[in-house]
Amino acid sequence: MLSDESLVHAPFFLLAPEWARIPMVLLATAATVIASQAVITGAFSVASQAAQLGYLPRLRIHHTSASAIGQVYVPWINGMLMVAVLILVFAFRSSSALAYAFGMAVTGTITITTLLFLYLARTRVGAPLWLVVIGGGALLIVDLMFFAANLTKLVHGAWLPLLIAVCAFTVMTTWQRGREIVTAAREQAEGPMRDFIDGLNTRQPPLVRMPGTAVFLNRGDETAPLSMRANVEHNHVLAEHVVIMSLITEPVPRIPDSQRVTADDLGDSDDGIVHVVAHFGYMERMNVPNALRLLDQSATEGPLDLDRATYFLSKLELCQGDAPTMAPWRKRLFIATSYITSDAAAHFGLPLERTVIIGSRLQV
Repeated sequence: MLSDESLVHAPFFLLAPEWARIPMVLLATAATVIASQAVITGAFSVASQAAQLGYLPRLRIHHTSASAIGQVYVPWINGMLMVAVLILVFAFRSSSALAYAFGMAVTGTITITTLLFLYLARTRVGAPLWLVVIGGGALLIVDLMFFAANLTKLVHGAWLPLLIAVCAFTVMTTWQRGREIVTAAREQAEGPMRDFIDGLNTRQPPLVRMPGTAVFLNRGDETAPLSMRANVEHNHVLAEHVVIMSLITEPVPRIPDSQRVTADDLGDSDDGIVHVVAHFGYMERMNVPNALRLLDQSATEGPLDLDRATYFLSKLELCQGDAPTMAPWRKRLFIATSYITSDAAAHFGLPLERTVIIGSRLQV
């Protein structure tokens, strides 16, 4: 039977009896769908975790499960996968041409997983060094033999997963490095929060306080909001009631309204400036106006007019500078990657007609 050359081209289907051919096709189709869904879900999960760790910009992420925090849907990654699959189909044209690429991806993943496991076993679990060397060496020898075997097919398609890995690694490390540079420069430009507030209270001539409520979104209470500092320095006015708001996503599906917000007067209970922290579960969509309505008015140093409140966002316009922080091509890559960041106003549920975005130019 094996001498029949007509069976060699599709042995999985043609070696089965005639009556079992259709069930085999259905089984292969179901297996393909399951495998593709696993790859797609894995891509969503990795992208979400990379964004949380600071290796990718903020992405629009939809959590689809109230019991599993890692079950997510990322529209941007889904679209990128669709384009990548279409390119691969038209470039390789057959599944057999992708076999070498698949083998390289699998053996490379196994090798990296083994190395990470051995690292954690030694540094976190505290496994003896001799056990890690002997046991890990045995595992790595097998993994590296498979990996080396696939390297012989590098020019026949095995180069593809290596190229994808190098590109992903370059983008993520560039974003992480650029984010460190931008964060340091931004913290220096914003300055300490308490010093800024104290300076407002002792400013000469006194700062003009206009009727109304202004909400400035900020990352925490350590530094002053860049939009608030720019508004004071350039417009020389400030709203009568000011809320500096920080948002935190907790590792639980939902947060009850009774635990949603907390307020702090920042050391002065009569200057009309308070810092508010709002907590959201990972299943919830952030909505700043609704969270502010849960505040006790006695904690805000006066009533807040939330129906006419103005919301201020800080936006950094990145440009390439001469400082030797990164290679010029990495600076261009970092700036290009920043354009996929999701819209902040929509992400935080702000009313667009009452949202003011104050930008600042920053060189990287």
